Amino acid sequence: MTKTVSTWELFIIFAKMGAFTIGGGYVMLPLIEKEIQKRGWLDEDGLQEAIVLAQSAPGLLAVNLAIFLGHKLTGSLKGSIMATLGAIIPSFVIILLIAVFFTNFKDNQLIASMFRALRPTTVALILVTAARMVKRGCTKWWTWPVLCASIFVVAFMKLSPIVVIVAVIACGICISLIRKEK
Repeated sequence: MTKTVSTWELFIIFAKMGAFTIGGGYVMLPLIEKEIQKRGWLDEDGLQEAIVLAQSAPGLLAVNLAIFLGHKLTGSLKGSIMATLGAIIPSFVIILLIAVFFTNFKDNQLIASMFRALRPTTVALILVTAARMVKRGCTKWWTWPVLCASIFVVAFMKLSPIVVIVAVIACGICISLIRKEK
């Protein structure tokens, strides 16, 4: 269900998300999902695949997703570039403006309160994204113990997420090889 999309349309969509998303790529996911599905550019499975691939690549989630979706939706390098520029230019401009003017307002209680108020909203948006990913990703019975074990070892045993990812990949490969032999 992939539709061809103009590069400027993609730029505008990602710029809108980049401008109004505070908290990074995971906060941006619900907006990306809504915009992509509203326009019928990808179905749920296609979008989920894009998110998983973007998370798997090194770097920022929003940038990786813009690169992947830009190419997937336009079929061109130009689409990747335009989506990526759309995702990063608003953030860059906002940070630049904050850096220029923040020294004048750094002790302002109103500004400090505004930033404190944004924290719980950012957490809520990340939790919504996580809940949706769990709902879509945990479709088999064995995925639930993997999820719980991963959360436990990262949160409570302070094991590096990299070690957990490598271990889960190794287990997946082993299970796949064992199934092939049978």
